[in-house]
Amino acid sequence: MIGSYGLLGDCRTAALSGPDGSIDWWCLPRFDGDPVFARLIAGERDGGCFRLGPAASDAALVRREYVRGSPILTTSWRVGAGELTLTEGLVGDVSGRLLPTELLVRRLTATGGPVDVQVLFDPRHGADRRVPRAARRGGALVCSWSSEALALTTNDELGVVPGRTGVVTVRPDAPVTFALAAASREPLVIVGTELAWANLQATCRWWQSWSASLQLDLGRWQQPVVRSLITLRLLTYAPSGAPVAAPTTSLPEVVGGSRNWDYRYAWPRDASIGIAAFLGAGRPEEARAFLYWLLHATRLYRPGLPALLTLDGRHVPAERLLDWPGYAGSRPVRFGNGARDQHQLDGYGWVLDAAWVLVDAGHRLFRETWRALGGFADQVAARWVDPDSGIWEVPGPPRHYVHSKLMGWLALDRALRIASTHRTSTRRRERWLQGRDAIAVSVRSEGIDPDRGCLVRAYGSRELDAALLILPVLEFTAADDPLLARTIAAIREDLSDGGELVYRYPPGSDGLPGAEGPFLPCSFWLVQALARIGCADEASHLFDRLLERGGSLGLFSEELDPATGEQIGNYPQAFTHATLVQAALALRDATAG
Repeated sequence: MIGSYGLLGDCRTAALSGPDGSIDWWCLPRFDGDPVFARLIAGERDGGCFRLGPAASDAALVRREYVRGSPILTTSWRVGAGELTLTEGLVGDVSGRLLPTELLVRRLTATGGPVDVQVLFDPRHGADRRVPRAARRGGALVCSWSSEALALTTNDELGVVPGRTGVVTVRPDAPVTFALAAASREPLVIVGTELAWANLQATCRWWQSWSASLQLDLGRWQQPVVRSLITLRLLTYAPSGAPVAAPTTSLPEVVGGSRNWDYRYAWPRDASIGIAAFLGAGRPEEARAFLYWLLHATRLYRPGLPALLTLDGRHVPAERLLDWPGYAGSRPVRFGNGARDQHQLDGYGWVLDAAWVLVDAGHRLFRETWRALGGFADQVAARWVDPDSGIWEVPGPPRHYVHSKLMGWLALDRALRIASTHRTSTRRRERWLQGRDAIAVSVRSEGIDPDRGCLVRAYGSRELDAALLILPVLEFTAADDPLLARTIAAIREDLSDGGELVYRYPPGSDGLPGAEGPFLPCSFWLVQALARIGCADEASHLFDRLLERGGSLGLFSEELDPATGEQIGNYPQAFTHATLVQAALALRDATAG
């Protein structure tokens, strides 16, 4: 199951480790690279994996959790009279030392007696899942392709052979450590196991210090929110500051269906929501890093704002389909994303709102940053009258989506607020003010259902859109405007499952085959909306139920299977974790108020 995987990360790439001790997904040298382990979507036979788990068929999983305040994962199994524990993670900071850029460390320990462990190290690479050239060098097993290489070391001569299953006995007081170094178009650095383990421990301490710096005060929700912020930080590409939407591709929104997309890129929208979450937790450094990245990443596209970008600000590659089995037969498997050429007006609103939150917290923008943001506001003032593809990237011709118009209003409103503290010409302010007011008139005349008195999905439509749950946050209306309450109530009536789960729009209305599941970010938006309009008790109840959906590891994808309740879609999803944090902060503010 998708939701059973644990995330290992170093802010450059990420691996997914299953409850059987198998790493079934790891891309190199960064999130959007080719995977060396891809059993998750490339199949059992040729996908590639790295398994360290009990050899006994009757082993029972007894505990799986992260070391508190860190991304270091522990998994324990009961095997006869003994217990086997796997501790694993990716080393974070490798600067200033002779360490590989990517270093995966996995340690096995036993208590209560010796435990036999199955070892399967089966790296594959490329679309054709090529096996590597293997050789012994410097006490390590070196596997290489044309420009990538891996070096596996252990603290014992285990005789690991790529692609061949072996068994090693782990005895009490004699841990067995595996260190896997990776190189891509650079020299391969072989690392001994003790040095690797020491660096993983140092990584754990760094993360615990970082987690302790978060300013939250959330009571029983503290640890779930800390876990979400750690996840958001892990999904931020440290060399550039670009947050990826998810570290995976083609995990299905409908199991066995074709709603499978590549999310290993940076959506300014999703990133901006995450930045607001970091700012709410007292972490302006992450917000500034994102704005620096955005400043450089968009320099070739201004005044336009692309819907998504690569980690270094380039145009996202066109979709290509791979002849892989897919997760549980969900095909096609896609690399690249077809939304790269869409016009999405809402992105401007998210970005300018994140910048305003930073300014409102007392952080002045650099002149070049404000120049770029002002250009985005100019673009909104000129193009808000045009239809767009909307936040949900539904196939088909552009439409006048109400959510997009509202986010255009937000962009101009926040630009005007920033302009009150940053040098801006009077003519420019007038243009933004006229555009903002014109959008408000347009939405109120074209975007409201006259019978129900609520906002609708698009001009001329009676359908609803759960993205409109952000309405209380925008300050588009007064807090006591009946439009707020009516819109939230209508969405709950038409798009919720009767509880905490919410669909994005009416199922089956997007023209794609199959019906998607409830969308978790919208479910957290519902919590936030209820907290904002004074329904804190109900919002708290819904929030607690949503947190239970994350399981013991507290990780969330983007949707839930409506039949089974299992997580579906790319995983873990930054969008979901960012809205989780925002919902918790809204609840904190509502109860404090």
